[in-house]
Amino acid sequence: MYDQLQSVENRYEELGELLSDPEVVSDTKRFMALSKEEASIRETVAAYRDYKKTLETISESEELLGESGLDDEMIELAKEELKEAKSHKEELEEEMKILLLPKDPNDDKNIIMEIRGAAGGDEAALFAGDLLNMYQKYAESQGWKFEIMEANVTGIGGYKEVIAMISGDSVYSKLKYESGAHRVQRIPSTESQGRVHTSTATVVVLPEAEDVEIDIPDSDLRVDIYHASGAGGQHVNKTASAVRIVHLPTGIKVEMQDERSQQKNREKAMKIIRARVSDHFIQAAQSEYDANRKSAVGTGDRSERIRTYNFPQNRVTDHRIGLTIQKLDQILAGKLDEVVDALVIYDQTQKLEELNK
Repeated sequence: MYDQLQSVENRYEELGELLSDPEVVSDTKRFMALSKEEASIRETVAAYRDYKKTLETISESEELLGESGLDDEMIELAKEELKEAKSHKEELEEEMKILLLPKDPNDDKNIIMEIRGAAGGDEAALFAGDLLNMYQKYAESQGWKFEIMEANVTGIGGYKEVIAMISGDSVYSKLKYESGAHRVQRIPSTESQGRVHTSTATVVVLPEAEDVEIDIPDSDLRVDIYHASGAGGQHVNKTASAVRIVHLPTGIKVEMQDERSQQKNREKAMKIIRARVSDHFIQAAQSEYDANRKSAVGTGDRSERIRTYNFPQNRVTDHRIGLTIQKLDQILAGKLDEVVDALVIYDQTQKLEELNK
């Protein structure tokens, strides 16, 4: 592990020199790539440097205690410093093990989130809206940008389907665990007998796929331009601004009509197409990935029920890790940190166990 850490530190120092090189600075694409790499290992290097200083402290304290002629106060101080340093050393060793775990290459990416009302009719659509609001508030708390790209709204204010783009620092690393079926148990406003109903909404989290990562030839796409329908003002009837893009090899289809501009609708549709097509090929081509997907907390089967939101008991339960929190109101208000942190820790623990087998 320490050879690996030293290699990471050497690379970090090399990156520091490269980033001050005028040739690199003038090459925007390379400069951004190297800056991103430096940022990705900064925490690991900081922990390793702290670890080396802690080893020096332990060595100096042990050396001091081996000397003769020390008064009692000096001995006690040296013993206390040694005890604290050894405890800190153990903490750093565990931290560095986690920092050296193989990183998900998608962790730093923005995401496209798709939320759909599933079983439960109107109540499911309303719950999809609750989930959308929850993720929007969480994104705001993280300093992320939240943009609704497409929405199919029901007459009572819920969502049959809504697609959002969430942009910022390491969005996928925190929200990748949200894919799956979310179940709600509550008394609908239309329920006269006070009975608790169960409904579900599904969430799919896709990392944004860049042009350089997936090449989709124009010949693989069919693009249809048509007049938008529904509310939206004069452009709905007079301007052919809506865009439908079909990826012919897979049949994946995206329709976009939220923007007045045909070009903007096309750009949004292409973001979703790239993410969906990339995800399709990843899941279809990697059988080993599929096998891992069923056991890993981060990328479970999307039809799997992952979480229950119980309104009568103000309870949220994540079934994958056995976590139950009596703070449903806070969770739906976007305070997801406790759930996200627990999922991250569980995932890291599973990976550490795999490495130690």
